[in-house]
Amino acid sequence: MGGSSVKINTPEEVKAKFNSYPTAIRNKLSTLRKLVHETAKEVEGIERLEEALKWGEPSFLVKGGSTIRIDWKEKTPDQIAMYFKCTSKIVPSIKKKYGDLFCYEKTRALVFKHNAKIPREELKDCIKLALKYHSIKQNL
Repeated sequence: MGGSSVKINTPEEVKAKFNSYPTAIRNKLSTLRKLVHETAKEVEGIERLEEALKWGEPSFLVKGGSTIRIDWKEKTPDQIAMYFKCTSKIVPSIKKKYGDLFCYEKTRALVFKHNAKIPREELKDCIKLALKYHSIKQNL
């Protein structure tokens, strides 16, 4: 299927950011991070996944894709979010396909309550949209 030999580059500042989160939050964000890693390995043509800090948030970048960010904010302590470029068609496309399966923050994020179960396969489908965005955006 995809290129399971995806090289993942994780700089020290990304590791430090994950270590700075409260344990329960770090575990939940780690679940999202693992889903991004798994999905990248399933997408044909992805050879390298770059992790970085963008706006102080753990971010994921691939050639031909749109940046994905994940974070937890102290002002909303009961939730985490996966952010997408707000001017892209990613969140509107997810909303059109999945309706109220996800909670949304306008056109920029999927929001997950701290104790909510994450719909893994559906979220991986959403992640694929972002990872392949520049080759599929005209069809969204």
